[in-house]
Amino acid sequence: MTPTIKDVAAHAGFSIATVSRAINAPHTVNPVTLEKVRQSIEALGFRPSPLGRQLRGERSRLIGVVLPTIANPVFAECLQGIDELAAAQGFRLMLMTTQYDAERERHAIETLREQRVEGLILTVADADTHPLLDELDHAGMLYVLMHNDTVRRPSVSVDNRLAAFEGVRMLIAHGHRRILMLAGTLAASDRARLRHVGYSQAMQQAGLTPAPALEIDFNANELAPSVLAHLTGNQRPTALFCSNDLLAMVVMRGLRRARFDVPRDMSILGFDGLAMGELLAPPLASIGSPNREIGCAAWRRLISRIDGTYADASLSLTLPHTLREGATIAAISNHADAASARRSHEATRAAARLDAPSYKAAHSAG
Repeated sequence: MTPTIKDVAAHAGFSIATVSRAINAPHTVNPVTLEKVRQSIEALGFRPSPLGRQLRGERSRLIGVVLPTIANPVFAECLQGIDELAAAQGFRLMLMTTQYDAERERHAIETLREQRVEGLILTVADADTHPLLDELDHAGMLYVLMHNDTVRRPSVSVDNRLAAFEGVRMLIAHGHRRILMLAGTLAASDRARLRHVGYSQAMQQAGLTPAPALEIDFNANELAPSVLAHLTGNQRPTALFCSNDLLAMVVMRGLRRARFDVPRDMSILGFDGLAMGELLAPPLASIGSPNREIGCAAWRRLISRIDGTYADASLSLTLPHTLREGATIAAISNHADAASARRSHEATRAAARLDAPSYKAAHSAG
């Protein structure tokens, strides 16, 4: 049977009230008594109930974290930063994931509030118009958003629009004019929508016409045949801007299977700056986001709000992004040479197929 506080009291030879004070207010108990209670707790394997402490009005020291997924290293890196600071300050984390689904976001937030968390760190689909965040504001529940780029709510992120603008401008500087953006479902990510705004502004500034984002399933590990046909057809783009690095990796694999070379046949730029991108061949060019630092900053801002020490006049914090050039971007002249070589190679193969019957006939006659 699970030991109770009554068992501890009997084992230690003290009253239940004394054991309770030893657990919840050790500074009020004689050191000798405290040590005997501690030994009894260890001998019996007793664990005080966190829920019982909460019901007595004590701090839970529990923080809820809501993320779309931890399969994407972006969010795993954020969580690492949060967890390191939480452990150092004696807090526990309760994690829930939503798979970019609005109903799962509601369930996660409601579940965490039922667990009496002291605050929330979240990434949601749409921060500006999210009704659940309005409810949290009305209820006085403290929270900080990660990666949601908004000035209306407490948040930590990079400037997604500016980062995308500078990244696409780098592609244009390499001579690219037919640039297409690939993203997951835009309705599920305000970050992706802002990145498309940045893409469009960079194209327009260069006198080019931006295209609608080509939307792909967030969770797909392969490119759909129709998508691959669009990327490799006669009117194909010369460069792709992918809204995250995982998507860029999926695209690179699809193009490789279609016998397209990156960057000789197609340049690719990702977004996130994941370390694993540098291990690819060729290393992925990417817009870097300081994911671990975003998690750490979100934690500090939440704890300062909980402790009443928050002094920043701004609700939002924007951290700097970086541009990692990698090796998946080539100048457009190289693309033109590659296209010419590809056409020549395909013509040679076609001619060989046409000549094959006459070659066989001539040698059969001989």
